Amino acid sequence: MNEKRTGKFLGVPYDWRRPTAARFRSRWWNRDDRRIVMPRAFGWGYDFNLAEVARRLRLRR
Repeated sequence: MNEKRTGKFLGVPYDWRRPTAARFRSRWWNRDDRRIVMPRAFGWGYDFNLAEVARRLRLRR
């Protein structure tokens, strides 16, 4: 069976690959990405980029 491990379903992103620390870090604390809402590191839906939230709240530069 050839299942697609990443993509979108009903317009919502999903990622069913084995989770890694690097992928979680890139979604939850990514200083280089200006998006607040990021595709989920594992599963279906969205995560929040807390680095960008902190920057916008002026908690960090």
